[in-house]
Amino acid sequence: MSMPTPPFLKIRGLKTHFPVEKGLLVRKTVATVKAVDGIDLDLNQGEILGLVGESGCGKSTLGRTILQLIEPTQGSVHLNGRCLTELKGKALRESRKDFQMIFQDPYASLNPRMTVYDTLAEALLSHQSIPKSELSQRVGQWMNRVGLSPRFIKKYPHEFSGGQRQRIAIARALVVEPKLLIADEAVSALDVSIQAQIINLLARLSKEMNLTMIFISHDLSVVKHIADRIAVMYLGRMVELGSAESLFDHPRHPYTQALVSAVPIPDPSRERTRRRMLLPGDPPSPMHPPSGCSFHPRCPHAADACQVAFPEWVREGDRSIACSRLEVVP
Repeated sequence: MSMPTPPFLKIRGLKTHFPVEKGLLVRKTVATVKAVDGIDLDLNQGEILGLVGESGCGKSTLGRTILQLIEPTQGSVHLNGRCLTELKGKALRESRKDFQMIFQDPYASLNPRMTVYDTLAEALLSHQSIPKSELSQRVGQWMNRVGLSPRFIKKYPHEFSGGQRQRIAIARALVVEPKLLIADEAVSALDVSIQAQIINLLARLSKEMNLTMIFISHDLSVVKHIADRIAVMYLGRMVELGSAESLFDHPRHPYTQALVSAVPIPDPSRERTRRRMLLPGDPPSPMHPPSGCSFHPRCPHAADACQVAFPEWVREGDRSIACSRLEVVP
């Protein structure tokens, strides 16, 4: 009997808490912000996961913690069998060629004093020893792959549009040929027409390179077009996980239902007649999260038991839902 293939990316019990301190001379911890509060997740090689949720739910913190840009408070991250949370110093720097990130604002993430050539060459030379002649060729090839002409190679970031700068940021992340890519709101600062181009570019490159990708966004309509599966986060925890098609067409968790109901429909007649699900109140503070299920103060189906403990995961086909009230959720 053959053994099951282990997941390419394996996350267990991941927590990232930030202490809140007060005091001028003597600093005292008065509270803790639980940005990520216990994440378990498995991804297969070549899979694209969409990570969605409201602003402040912990999506970006989770992405940065997976890549060890933020040290986790607890838990582990394994990439292709290697524990990233145990890597320190030189070992961590050397392994960074295997996992890269694309940030939301390309103008802030690109060095304004470096040309496109210098930016891509620096990324390559930090992990490989490449002759100068081959270096120029590799940089030119990646300019072509992301849809930019190599004749722009000596230009600076301010000479490009927002979409072009994001293509440069994508080239910088992928030029070292990583195995894991995290795109953190990579298209939210771009025009809608440019968003579609960048989404198609990422989808094509991920397929060509067999990339495993986590695509972070607050826009479900964008995530649906690129992700194989979608994970929904609320206040530092995952509340639903499933295939993009089934989760978008038939959301089961009340919070996912509210998110999907807010996505605009291109058909004007359907848009006028559909019913929005409006949640009462505001999201609680991650500094003082509610007891039990963190969504229960805003949930229309909550019961007293929801205030006691975070619900166990319930399996429904290819879906996992963290809700103990599914029998009454329409």
